[in-house]
Amino acid sequence: MATTAPLAGTEPKKLEKKPIKFSNLLLGGGLNMFEVTTLGQPLEVVKTTMAANRSDTFGGALSRIWARGGVAGYFQGLIPWAWIEASTKGAVLLFVASEAEYYAKSFGASDFVGGISGGMAGGVAQAYATMGFCTCMKTVEITKHKIAAKGVKPPGTFETFMDIYRKEGIRGINKGVNAVAIRQTTNWGSRFGLSRLAEQGIRRVTGKEEGQKLGGMEKVLASGLGGGLSAWNQPIEVIRVEMQSKTDDPNRPKKMTVGNTARYIYQSNGLKGLYRGVAPRIGLGVWQTICMVALGDMAKEAVEKLTGETVTAKH
Repeated sequence: MATTAPLAGTEPKKLEKKPIKFSNLLLGGGLNMFEVTTLGQPLEVVKTTMAANRSDTFGGALSRIWARGGVAGYFQGLIPWAWIEASTKGAVLLFVASEAEYYAKSFGASDFVGGISGGMAGGVAQAYATMGFCTCMKTVEITKHKIAAKGVKPPGTFETFMDIYRKEGIRGINKGVNAVAIRQTTNWGSRFGLSRLAEQGIRRVTGKEEGQKLGGMEKVLASGLGGGLSAWNQPIEVIRVEMQSKTDDPNRPKKMTVGNTARYIYQSNGLKGLYRGVAPRIGLGVWQTICMVALGDMAKEAVEKLTGETVTAKH
């Protein structure tokens, strides 16, 4: 019996891991550092202040921050914690997301599902590898002014870090890390999915076909919508801040978990309390998008000239 050769072009596409390049890490780290050192940290400080002081209005939070240090008050926690976080979280995401996406696709997942799976796994890894202790220390820096209000000079950054480590060990400096992990995995999953939906909507409105490249402003709009709308999970961010803050309240649970912290906030401030700081968080998502998408192409060219490598990371 004669055998027929397989038709040309019908062979399944070979599954390959995305390479982890130094140029990709440099691009991600550089953009993250720029984002956090400009508007990123001030928005983070406002968001954290509103989440920790849930009776404050937006204007009240701005006044509170200004009163504790003027312009410098808006950059509390930047050095070294926000810089450590910004320079490392991109590398963690790239390594883990690449592996997770590869294995998801090897089990038959589509590109879309594989991308979400990789992002969500990368988000969890970010939390436990680097963001847990960084967000904890940033929150401590931002909220420890409550000690100063009592007339006591608050300890310095590293003194605070070592004091927490001596009293509570690794758990102490990673307080709220489970909440950070939930926030990160839902952030990446929803940001990826919502950005993709926004892209599809833009294509329908502009008449562009699937696969056809979007313009610069269209990419910013799609990613901005994805980043801004992913703030739906603000309650977990408020829970994270409360778990990590230096607030003294006899009504607070002694051993705080995600569940009992959520109950404490709801009982103290109602449903509104769980959404305090959502406006600056949306602003932060939009600013991150502008940095990664609008400035990404310029940064990509600079990194390629510096390293001689072709940057393959999406920004």
